Amino acid sequence: MANETIFSPVVDLLRQHQLLQQEYDHEKLFFEEQTRKAGIPRRVRQGLCWFPLRLGKASHNSLNQVVVEMSREENDETEHLFEYGKPVCFFREKEDGQIIYSRFQGTVSYVQDNRMLVVVPSLEAAAELQSWVARVGVQLYFDGTSYQTMFAALKEVMAARTGRLAHLREVLLGSTAPGWRKLPAIRLAWLNPSQEKAVNKVLCAKDVAVVHGPPGTGKTTTLVEAVYETLRRETQVLVCAQSNTAVDWISEKLVDRGVNVLRVGNPTRVNEKMMSFTYEKRFEKHPSYPRLRSLRKAIREELARIKSSRGTKKEAARNHLQRLRQQAVDLEIEIDAQLFNEARVVACTLVGSANRLLLGKRFSTLFIDEAGQALEAACWIAITRSDRVVLAGDHLQLPPTIKCHEAARGGLDRTLLQRIQKKMPETVSMLTIQYRMHEDIMHFPSRWFYQNKLEAAPEVGHRNILEFDSPMTWVDTAALGLTETQVAENFGRLNKPEAELLVTQLREYIERIGIARILEETIDFGLISPYRVQVQYIRHLIKQNRFFNPIRHLITIHTVDGFQGQERDVIFISLVRANENGDIGFLNDLRRMNVAMTRARMKLIIIGDAPTLTRHAFYKALFEYITQKGKVITVPPHGT
Repeated sequence: MANETIFSPVVDLLRQHQLLQQEYDHEKLFFEEQTRKAGIPRRVRQGLCWFPLRLGKASHNSLNQVVVEMSREENDETEHLFEYGKPVCFFREKEDGQIIYSRFQGTVSYVQDNRMLVVVPSLEAAAELQSWVARVGVQLYFDGTSYQTMFAALKEVMAARTGRLAHLREVLLGSTAPGWRKLPAIRLAWLNPSQEKAVNKVLCAKDVAVVHGPPGTGKTTTLVEAVYETLRRETQVLVCAQSNTAVDWISEKLVDRGVNVLRVGNPTRVNEKMMSFTYEKRFEKHPSYPRLRSLRKAIREELARIKSSRGTKKEAARNHLQRLRQQAVDLEIEIDAQLFNEARVVACTLVGSANRLLLGKRFSTLFIDEAGQALEAACWIAITRSDRVVLAGDHLQLPPTIKCHEAARGGLDRTLLQRIQKKMPETVSMLTIQYRMHEDIMHFPSRWFYQNKLEAAPEVGHRNILEFDSPMTWVDTAALGLTETQVAENFGRLNKPEAELLVTQLREYIERIGIARILEETIDFGLISPYRVQVQYIRHLIKQNRFFNPIRHLITIHTVDGFQGQERDVIFISLVRANENGDIGFLNDLRRMNVAMTRARMKLIIIGDAPTLTRHAFYKALFEYITQKGKVITVPPHGT
């Protein structure tokens, strides 16, 4: 039995490796099949492709990489999956419709709205791309890099025999009890008691601590204070999250707190504030950078000179080139060292923690935000660089994205956050006071997901938009006899009449408030559906309807995943499913419904077919709760 206990963490990690291999094989095969079968218009709709492209200029970035600027139509609002670090390939469509692919790949360096910068291998590759006269496109290429990084991290963790990594492996996987320091509790008057307790537990943890933050409970605020207080005791920490967006969010809050943040890896949707804290921008602003740029220019000129030189002149040019290169390398090292020495927080994605800029660097504490969305293997990448770990998130909100059902059933969807919460509850601090929702909106998720532990802060508990308005409404479409349809191209679900009803309900509610008041008070709206095709159809309807033009900037339409971490005054949810079998498919994942409902501050309106949905215990209980505490509207059949 003793041997089984000692080796179970390694066996567990080996199982993780096998499941991750399953996911990798599945995703690679699926991508190749989709690319082979799908035409260009279909790939564009799936968010995998931009076509046709407008190609811009090529230039060198601060890391001396060749980047090409490109854009798509300004009015193209199709959701896409391009983001920083993803590999892409280029193609051109000839007059006869034949597709010719480039011989080289690129990597997304920056993307915002309809503009993108892509790193290409060389100036020659950029010139070849810009010489194409046919219609040009770019599509996502299968990204095996992140998988290879996770595989490498798992192997490193399994191979550790002694030292801090071996100890953390035994603690985090449950073979060894976590250690604690005895420190006097600090008072943080601007935090509530549950937040203050969480910060103190983080400071006392020798190995691991968890901040469990249900919706609206100030998880980010608490995590920022935990980082700030940790930096009173430590020189530098590493802050990570699964996505670029989450890293940017926590980084921005740390900057607001006065912390010197070095952001490694460009943010996906970068704003000017965070761009100035990226490694690239800091590098460019360094006083020695103009000299480095001059050296790089001289190197390029010397290379051109060598090509046209002969004999002793060629040898002299080579010697000069070698000296120039050495000077450039020395200067790069000097700038890099100064940037990292000045930074108190290094921030990046979990996979980004394997960035070559962080090679050989070690951190006393690692903070992982949104840990409930992170694959365990991704967490281990950053853990290999750290002495202790603090995880923050909520395992009852969005899970990691896993495409292979067999791998998910095998346990790949079980996160490190879940594992630690189950095996080491003593490491967990749950935040209990929420500052987002009206208490009637809060009570149901609190009861279903959080053992009735959530409390509404007094300032939000009873606020509303319209006097005597119910904070929760269910618009039951049963009498309309609506039926969902399956969209073959991505196996999504679409319910056009329900989307049209949502837009009607939205207009009626806006008219009750008044557009002038909405603009004056900046009342904002979120329209959510679990299905991307439904989201796209709702966007189409809103865009076509001129009534919404004055307040379009206050209406956000997205999938549940797109609303993670966000909130709006009014939330509409289109549940789509309507069938005689009570089949709700994707809606069985209640964590997504938890996220959707808890985005609302003052008003939540759910639109769905009650007979279909209430065959499931969760939706039955929700419908009954809204019947008692809110309002149910039964939409009459057309013509009655």
